[in-house]
Amino acid sequence: MPDEGLLGRRTEGETLDHLLTRARSGAGQVLVLRGEAGIGKTALLDHVSANAEGFRVARAAGVESETTFPYAGLHQLCVPFLDRLDRLPPPQREALATAFGMATGPRPTRFMVGLAVLTLLAEVADEQPLVCLVDDAQWLDSMSSAVLGFVARRLLAERIALVFVLRDGNDYLDGLPELLVRGLNDADSRALLASVVKGPVDGRVRDRVVAEARGNPLALLELPRAWTAAELADGLDAGPLTSRIEAGFARQIDDLPADTRLLMLTAAAEPLGDPTLLWQAAGLLGLGADPAAAALNTGLIEFGARVRFRHPLVRSAVYRAASVPDRLKVHNALADVTNEAIDPDRRAWHRAQGTAAPDEQVAAALANTAGRAQARGGLLAAAAFLEQAAALTPEAGRRADRELAAARAKREAGSLDASLRLLSAVEAGPPDELRSAQVEQLRGHIAFDQRRVADAAPLLFSAAARLTPFDLDLARETHLEALAAEIWAGTPGTHEAPPPRTPPSALDLVLDALATRITSGYPAAIAPMTQALHEVRALEDGTPWLFGNRAAGIIASELWDFDTRRAFAHHQVRLARDAGALVQLQFALNFLADNEILAGDPAAAQALIEEDRRIAEVTGAPPVGYAVLMQAAFRGEDLSTTARTEALKTGQGRLAVFADWTLAILHNGLGRHDQALAAAQRIPETLVYSCLITSELAEAASRTGDAALVTEALTRSAQWVDTPWSLGIKARLRALNGDPAGFAESIVHFEQTALRPELGRAHLLHGEWLRREGHRTEARDHLRTAHEVLTACGMPAFADRAWRELQATGETARKRTAEPTDELTAQEYQIAKLAKEGYSNPEIGTRLFLSPRTVEWHLRKVFGKVGVTSRRQLRDAAF
Repeated sequence: MPDEGLLGRRTEGETLDHLLTRARSGAGQVLVLRGEAGIGKTALLDHVSANAEGFRVARAAGVESETTFPYAGLHQLCVPFLDRLDRLPPPQREALATAFGMATGPRPTRFMVGLAVLTLLAEVADEQPLVCLVDDAQWLDSMSSAVLGFVARRLLAERIALVFVLRDGNDYLDGLPELLVRGLNDADSRALLASVVKGPVDGRVRDRVVAEARGNPLALLELPRAWTAAELADGLDAGPLTSRIEAGFARQIDDLPADTRLLMLTAAAEPLGDPTLLWQAAGLLGLGADPAAAALNTGLIEFGARVRFRHPLVRSAVYRAASVPDRLKVHNALADVTNEAIDPDRRAWHRAQGTAAPDEQVAAALANTAGRAQARGGLLAAAAFLEQAAALTPEAGRRADRELAAARAKREAGSLDASLRLLSAVEAGPPDELRSAQVEQLRGHIAFDQRRVADAAPLLFSAAARLTPFDLDLARETHLEALAAEIWAGTPGTHEAPPPRTPPSALDLVLDALATRITSGYPAAIAPMTQALHEVRALEDGTPWLFGNRAAGIIASELWDFDTRRAFAHHQVRLARDAGALVQLQFALNFLADNEILAGDPAAAQALIEEDRRIAEVTGAPPVGYAVLMQAAFRGEDLSTTARTEALKTGQGRLAVFADWTLAILHNGLGRHDQALAAAQRIPETLVYSCLITSELAEAASRTGDAALVTEALTRSAQWVDTPWSLGIKARLRALNGDPAGFAESIVHFEQTALRPELGRAHLLHGEWLRREGHRTEARDHLRTAHEVLTACGMPAFADRAWRELQATGETARKRTAEPTDELTAQEYQIAKLAKEGYSNPEIGTRLFLSPRTVEWHLRKVFGKVGVTSRRQLRDAAF
């Protein structure tokens, strides 16, 4: 039952009680309580805690001064459970221990830390249902917010309830189930006011207080205590309510003795609430016991196992009301009593807060703190510490270097606009050719990340030339990035590259191969592209984009090597994910989704597309969204026309070409061959797509009667290297050019590849030709196969073409409907596929960032949909 003492909150109490009931039964629950300061959100958290019978309760709270410390809020929540750390799988254990500074190891990604926290909380909930209460989540540090948002979105089958209290926005928590906490109604407001204002009160004054408070419980409780009789009678300040509440607290503080105010300021400046630190700092400041007694008498603060203020607004009122000299004095005292060996980061932070003028020693300590934050995966925290270090750096050149490092960290974390703002500050520093080249390079990277590829290319070409005297390897890498940007702009040209190293690296070979392909054509580039592909295949690590469709992925496509293309995409996703490079991960996910669509695995592609969208929601960057165009075209839907128009407006020439390629596929599937031909003919001579479009152009031209175009397509294909993929296309082109034996040959070649959509289309074209030639019985076999394969590949328009042709042969069988596995969600399909391959639930969870219990929950649903009852049966199921 709702807490009867929670005045005016019956509905909210019932909602929270229902949340606990659902979590207790094994349906993970998440709720964000949102409302203005003082509206009663913390009281609702207390209600949850009081009514969580049978639950273990864990609490944490954001503190405004803690926002720069990575994982500070998360550590509060997890610290009671860290004795279970050894139960986590090794990669998760290492990631969480590194994030919390308990061990040193590779920089953890937010994904792996998030999975570790999810697994840790699930372990606790296996023993006893768990409710996690997070107050003032608007002040959580960014990494804690990101990880808890990650966990919140994956609580499906856990006995866990996670409740956040939020005053303002938090991008990482947006989109979660939310309850808006509103003000009390008039009757409840008057009842609450009567509980704190004793004795007779003029009715007009009471009405004014109730009206001004607008149902805010904290205002009703606190403002009458602070307002003077004249204010109550004459009218109240018209400023924001939160400011007036804080001002009320400030008035109460103003009347206290100076020593008491200084003690309260020390408590306000020490976000941990550690009484030992407080009393040690008070001793340094010369404060005795009397100030503590006076502070306690106010009721605004309590001293116990933790030092607590009555409300966060009291803390902010104390701090803001203090003079600057007092703040500096207090922070320096806190720095002096903070053990540098145990907590060097907090000591450095306090020292910085206590420093008014530039000081290299303080700045260097902050820069070291930034390095530790970055090693723990806190990129935004590292950037914030570096910014502060820069502000305290006396020497202008070193200050600019630290600002540049901060800008890099922000870009890597996905905060692109913030990174650009910092670069403006760097450019205001003293002249330095190397730093200026690095700024130009970073501007080029950000332009590429923001899809402003036409802007990115000249920035990167210029940066590469300027970097050559300082770092030849970096100059070559930057030149390759510039070339990739120019390719994506649709305007690749001839540029003199910095000289390669001897012997050349894989990156050098990729750069030279692409340059040769652009300047000398396909035949001349075959040998260097083959050598480059061989060297990149041998790499275990490297820059993620080197494996993607900006570099080596292009070469794999040009050489018609689908298996390598797909392997590169998987490798790029892994590297980007491990590095925590979210923007690069978005591009990698799209490249892999593109490959999964070509392989006929629409569910796997959908899961990757959804991850791109989720990352976009977190970072604020738009989804990359290229794979969505191909996915839609395969489904018979047109998203490409609008995308093409927008791409041409924004100078994204390669995206416009990609859109035309997908339009050609779309219209060929729908039988609109004239429109398919028009789209295909718009594609100029360009890397990859002038090869891939050849088959679409020839199919469309053969249906519109343009035999010369089909012949031209066949002639063009003669220069391609021979692989099962290219041989399948060449055989198709021969068949469309009048050699019917090519239809069967095309099928044979595509049966040797993972390209199931191409195999389905090969059967379709052969069946169509056989039906037209009167070989109905033989045609039916190919058309049935085409219909089954194309339906499974998520290509209903092409499948309908096969079905119509099948009907024309006299086929009377029922049209194939979707198999049970077609009902699986993208995530269920991924889990089923991994389970079929023999992965355990914890292994599947690690790969998909889910808890083992959630994997098991999904598998039970999969079993029901597929019609099996065990993993053994699932291994034999067809999906």
